Amino acid sequence: MAPCAVALRRVVERFAPLLLAVLVVTAVWGSATGDLGVRSPLPGAVALLIAVGSGWAASMARTRRWPLFLAAAVGWLVLAAAAAGVVASYQAGLRLRGRRLVGYLVGAAVVLAGGMLVGLAVGGVRRITTATTGNVVLLAAGLVGLPLVFGLWVRARRDTLAALRDRAERLEREQEARADRVRAEERTRIAREMHDVVAHRVSLMVVHAGALEVTAVDPATVEAAALIRTIGREALTDLREVLGVLRQAGPAVLPERGLDALDELIGESRVAGLLVHRRDEGVPSALPATVGRTAYRVVREALTNVRKHAADAETTVCLRYLPDGLEVRVRNGPSEGGRSLPGAGQGLLGLRERVELLGGRLEATPVDGGFLVRALIPVAGVA
Repeated sequence: MAPCAVALRRVVERFAPLLLAVLVVTAVWGSATGDLGVRSPLPGAVALLIAVGSGWAASMARTRRWPLFLAAAVGWLVLAAAAAGVVASYQAGLRLRGRRLVGYLVGAAVVLAGGMLVGLAVGGVRRITTATTGNVVLLAAGLVGLPLVFGLWVRARRDTLAALRDRAERLEREQEARADRVRAEERTRIAREMHDVVAHRVSLMVVHAGALEVTAVDPATVEAAALIRTIGREALTDLREVLGVLRQAGPAVLPERGLDALDELIGESRVAGLLVHRRDEGVPSALPATVGRTAYRVVREALTNVRKHAADAETTVCLRYLPDGLEVRVRNGPSEGGRSLPGAGQGLLGLRERVELLGGRLEATPVDGGFLVRALIPVAGVA
């Protein structure tokens, strides 16, 4: 729904009782003075009192209905004014059910019969209007029947829309439950396949590395085997965490490391044979966890690429603390192995999207025979 329509609807709902009260007061007074009905011989103060009371009762119909029914009966019997009766019939169709609705119809019939008796006693125009058979039938149909039917239709429409809304919400919940069940089954299947294939092969690698560490004579071979075994065990630990997340019934949340684990990451790279140095610039300050995790990923991806393509190059990891963010630079020198540095791969593409989601930017370009990965991550607006 458009904002203008919503605003108009709120205004109407807010002032509808007041507008209805004014309309009923005007109609009852017009009927008493003869402008809209039969002129009443009663004093104007009495007519005005009945008109104001009818308007007040109409404005209170949403919370209390009996004043409206009473005002409708008094207005018809005393002034032959039908405005409150029309509103009462509509409210009866809209809100009454079962025995209460039957009781209202019986009461309306009694009031119409009383109006006939009053018309016969008063005579004149009042008798013709309210005491003749044809007019009574027309009054019963127009003042009671039509508003009552309209109220019943409005109520039925509301009930139908409410039922359709409940059904749509129920179907949406069922669809979400089915989707969650399918996702859970798929995660379980993936976890089972990863356990059967990946975990088994990594375990074999760790076992063979351990055996090589025990049987090898060359110290370099023993050291390399120990490193392979250690890394393999860490991979199994990480794999168990991933499998645990996949088997969770709720949303998958995998714990991620931040800047506090950066020294450990650099240490692992040094053990793997990289020449890595860390340098911090600026005044360190508390950063949002999202910024820390993103910076850690930038460094990890950059060091992974260095190990793949320039394992003998000297590498510098620099964190520069800025007033409005953090700058991360990972630069490696030229590789003596003679292999050229490739452009950004899929890892860097995904990393660039992650940085840009935080409002930052990522650059990955060759520099002086080496390679530079530079990320600028803002702090403003990051939770």
